[in-house]
Amino acid sequence: MPEINLDEIKLKELLKTVIVEVLQEQKEVLYDLFAEIMEDIALERAIKEGENTETVSREAIFKILDSKG
Repeated sequence: MPEINLDEIKLKELLKTVIVEVLQEQKEVLYDLFAEIMEDIALERAIKEGENTETVSREAIFKILDSKG
C-alpha cells in the first residue's frame, strides 16, 4: 500500500473540508443530536430543581392532572 505524506497544514485543511461537508450534508442528523442534548440538559435542570422543592403526593398530582383534562 502506498504511503501518504501530509504536512500539518494540508491535514488541517482536509479536516476542515470534511467537517464542513458533514455539516452541510448531515444537517438533520446534527439537528436531532443538538435537540436531544438540549432536552437532556433541560431534564437535568428540572431534576435538580425538583430536588430542592417540597414533596407532593401522587394523589395530589393526579388530582391536578384530572382537573386540567
